[in-house]
Amino acid sequence: MLRYFAYFIHRLVQVIPIALLIILANFFLLKMAPGDITDVMAGEMGAATPELMAMLRQQFGTDQSVPLQLMHYYGKLLSFDLGFSFRNGMSVAVLIAERLPATVLLASASLLLACVTGVGLGWLSANTRRPWIKNGISILTTVGFATPLFWIGLMLIVLFSIHLQWLPTGGVEDIDSEYEGIARLLDIARHMIMPVLSLSFFYLAIYARITRTAIKDVERLDFVRTAHAKGLSNVRVSVVHVLRNALLPIVTVTGMQIGSILSGSVVIETVFAWPGLGRLAFDAVSQRDLNLLLGILFCSSLVVMLTNIATDLIYAALDPRIELK
Repeated sequence: MLRYFAYFIHRLVQVIPIALLIILANFFLLKMAPGDITDVMAGEMGAATPELMAMLRQQFGTDQSVPLQLMHYYGKLLSFDLGFSFRNGMSVAVLIAERLPATVLLASASLLLACVTGVGLGWLSANTRRPWIKNGISILTTVGFATPLFWIGLMLIVLFSIHLQWLPTGGVEDIDSEYEGIARLLDIARHMIMPVLSLSFFYLAIYARITRTAIKDVERLDFVRTAHAKGLSNVRVSVVHVLRNALLPIVTVTGMQIGSILSGSVVIETVFAWPGLGRLAFDAVSQRDLNLLLGILFCSSLVVMLTNIATDLIYAALDPRIELK
């Protein structure tokens, strides 16, 4: 346990310079984009006189040089201040804290569904002797790879919300409802069905393909033949011995998919009006809210880096041969 803790602290120290570089890259990339919040607000006011533009730029600090703005932003981060969203009239940290639970709920549920279903389908495809099952799973995974997330979401809305009227079109819960306790949880679950299915479909295909390949590779190893020679049942060998060792690449893929699933949630949250960080980032881009967008990108980068550390720790726990350095 001590070596795991020491490795975690060591990797955590390495995260700091990487995070600073990510902030630097994000800052200059966003500054290269044309327009800023003053252009958006002046356009909405219907008056873009030079005096008004100068006043807004002074108010928002965009009249300063880019290096000076960057130094001021780094200074705020040292005091754990992500800045202020002038567009929303709130602290960036407060906005992220309000939207983060919805994104975590959507992403974790989608990843869990994709992992469990994908691993199950991959195991079934690797062990079944029925061609129609293998072909069916292969077709399903091919469709999952080729179909855009937003198209799946729109088709689910057309089918289950418009034609069948079984599920709500969007949101995380009914705004005008007064549900509490179990009733509220069930209402949230109803709103989650279509977004979770849409976001998990692509990753389900990845898990199914990787699991099938990993199982086929492990089945060729000597210890599997030894387990069969001892008289163990095929199901026991497949589940206890083969599948456990085949989980190693799946853990790696899971760590790698965290960043991808966060970016995919931007599309899904927009389609289903899901009040998460993805929707907030989309609004920040359209409104040129630099502080808010930097805060979201920074927090997302931290989540990805911490997930990579956790993936290494889980990997070492599953396989004692791996040394943490």
